[in-house]
Amino acid sequence: MKNKISNYKFFLIFFMFFSSENFAKNSSNLENIILAGGCFWGVEDLFQKFDGVVETEVGYSGGLSENPTYQTVSTGLTGHAESVKITFDNSKTSLEKILKFFFAIHDPTQLNQQQNDVGTQYRSAIFYFNDKQKQKAETVIKQAEELKIYKSKIQTKISPATKFYKAENYHQNYLKNNPDGYTCHYVRTEWKF
Repeated sequence: MKNKISNYKFFLIFFMFFSSENFAKNSSNLENIILAGGCFWGVEDLFQKFDGVVETEVGYSGGLSENPTYQTVSTGLTGHAESVKITFDNSKTSLEKILKFFFAIHDPTQLNQQQNDVGTQYRSAIFYFNDKQKQKAETVIKQAEELKIYKSKIQTKISPATKFYKAENYHQNYLKNNPDGYTCHYVRTEWKF
């Protein structure tokens, strides 16, 4: 019995050591970016299928009011945009690829709207966490404009990330849970660059 307990303790310590080391290695590759491109349901759904994306969470960003709700954000008075916080593994993908995909799944030339969704809460925005992300966002937008990917000027705003407020639970994974739910997002192959 004593030998079994010793083996169990050894296994437990061994597992904890190597699991935490493995987690530390993996977590050092993780990076977050917050993107707003209209209704967050469609943006989240497409990024959940994007290789290298580890996690998505829908919520509200860029406004002044604290603890916003879907009802208050829908008024357009909070300053918040429907947003998706994307966690990705930068050993499997890059911020540049994430941003180029973002620009292929929504229309960044529409000011404060996406398709039928109209209001500042549906604006196109990139909320960055550091100067490297800001510079990459500026570079990708410049590339798109130089290549004349769009017929109109890009309206996407680049701003520092402020507090991200997680949306209500029924909005999380909305299109997974409601496959016939509304979305105006899809990959536009003509906008890939």
